[in-house]
Amino acid sequence: MSRISILDHDRCQPKKCNYTCIEYCPGVRMEEDTIIIDEKTKKPLISEELCSGCGICTNRCPFNAISVINLPEALDNSIHRFGQNMFELFGLPTLSEGSVIGILGPNGIGKSTIMRILSGEMIPNLGNWENPADNWDEIIDYYKGSQLQSYFKNLSEGKIKVIHKPQMVDQLPKFVKGNVSELLSNADERNKFEEVIETLDLENVLNREITNLSGGELQRVAIAASYVREGDFYYFDEPTSWLDVRQRLNAVKVIRSLAEDGKSVMVIEHDLATLDAISDYINILYGQTGAYGVVSQMKGVRIGINAYINGFLKEENVRIRKQPIEFSIRPPTPEDEGESIVSYTNLKKSYDGFSLTAESGEIFHDEIVTAFGSNGIGKTTFAKILANEVKPDEGEVEEDIKIAYKPQYIVSDFEGRVEDFLYMNAPSYGSNIFKTEIMKPFSLEDILDKQVNELSGGELQRLAVATTLSKDADIYLFDEPTAFLDVEQRLIAGKAIRKIIESKNTASLIIDHDIVFIDYISDRAMVFQGEPGLKGKASKPMDLRTSMNKFLKDLKITFRRDKETKRPRVNKLDSYLDREQKEIGEYYYLKDK
Repeated sequence: MSRISILDHDRCQPKKCNYTCIEYCPGVRMEEDTIIIDEKTKKPLISEELCSGCGICTNRCPFNAISVINLPEALDNSIHRFGQNMFELFGLPTLSEGSVIGILGPNGIGKSTIMRILSGEMIPNLGNWENPADNWDEIIDYYKGSQLQSYFKNLSEGKIKVIHKPQMVDQLPKFVKGNVSELLSNADERNKFEEVIETLDLENVLNREITNLSGGELQRVAIAASYVREGDFYYFDEPTSWLDVRQRLNAVKVIRSLAEDGKSVMVIEHDLATLDAISDYINILYGQTGAYGVVSQMKGVRIGINAYINGFLKEENVRIRKQPIEFSIRPPTPEDEGESIVSYTNLKKSYDGFSLTAESGEIFHDEIVTAFGSNGIGKTTFAKILANEVKPDEGEVEEDIKIAYKPQYIVSDFEGRVEDFLYMNAPSYGSNIFKTEIMKPFSLEDILDKQVNELSGGELQRLAVATTLSKDADIYLFDEPTAFLDVEQRLIAGKAIRKIIESKNTASLIIDHDIVFIDYISDRAMVFQGEPGLKGKASKPMDLRTSMNKFLKDLKITFRRDKETKRPRVNKLDSYLDREQKEIGEYYYLKDK
């Protein structure tokens, strides 16, 4: 077993603890330089050669800033380390011309570092942070005889052009001005303007200013702008955030067509159904967030995703999770046996150019109802009617209920730390229930000392969902709570939501587009259909199978369940199973398959 020591510089506060780690370190007491003070940063430096791994400093540190980690194996393929007691990356994925490589793993485990290296933005130091190479020669020699050798050689000579679709597309208006048509026309180097406009349904936004686009529209424009440019290596970082199911499948078509044109494509994606449909091969990243990341061997898509779900990588002989993620097929919820927490009559709400109608229905205690459908079809409007933020033109919500609401787009101008934000906005913060049921599953202790305005998209999402759950309410409304969360965080959030509503005897309505998450969490579901931006119609809450069949029939796509893990998988269009399911009207999955 090899060992690394990690210091979280954001959490380390030596002025407040007076170097408790040094005081209690047995090595220091034996007059060894196991922990010394860095003259530049005034932070402790831990010698990994001298550290015995006793764990005293990790337990004594009042800010939980130190981690001493035993690696799962004697890894000798360090690609980059950011410095002493800092994050280390082991291995790189291998690119393949004409293929889409999917990257699956938690946030904060090296995906961005991989992109910076493969794009040529950063020359890796092969673990030697004290004397890093200032050119690519050492890296090219390191990968001698492999596909990456020729890749890095061509990259260093400027023969490879990298196209990058960034994760945080909501930041684009800060850097890009003008309307959509001008942006895509100027970027079009492959004469693909008309094709991508049609595939991604961008006709209605061509004359819109970038600053006036929604999150989903910005995402589609960003994908289109990357697609029309001429490059050799295309990298898409979370291309489905804020996209509905139809738009996600259209994005799959666009990105896969790049591979069909002979391009090398890499995709980071946390929606397992989309990742399954878009990828030819999978690399799994495992390790410990903020400490180290390891790139697995390349795997087939089904085998790779199932290995991730089961938590065991056979070829590496590494267990990455104590328990597998389990998908269950729930029996339909009896609609006449539940205890209603809220009911509503037929509802209608009209705006300029848009109208929403909703069938009368009710939501029961202790249940999670999901709502899905195209963007711009009234899901958020319905949520706001339930939350009493919007008054319907016709109909009424019959009970006077208290709503805790997490909106789709999270904008915070809060100036201060996460802990300050929680003190002011999370009523149960500090209680034992908050610590065990909310703080721990959402890993908030890791970000307590961070400034709210410096949080990543995933960190901000976790904070928003956790804050909503801390409130006293009858119904908890979550609008797209999975955006920017990794697979693990999505399912942990689902468990936390269920535990809170059952312990409080309340209910939750969740608007989302991740089919795997919806399948994992739903008791019943609502389907929103119609014409986006013009009119929408919401069904009453129904059992998940009925709702999904209704929804997927409208999309003309079918799903099946994986025989091993029972997770939902998209059937290839016009495949035997696709045709068979459509013929008998079972769009979600066949009962015996």
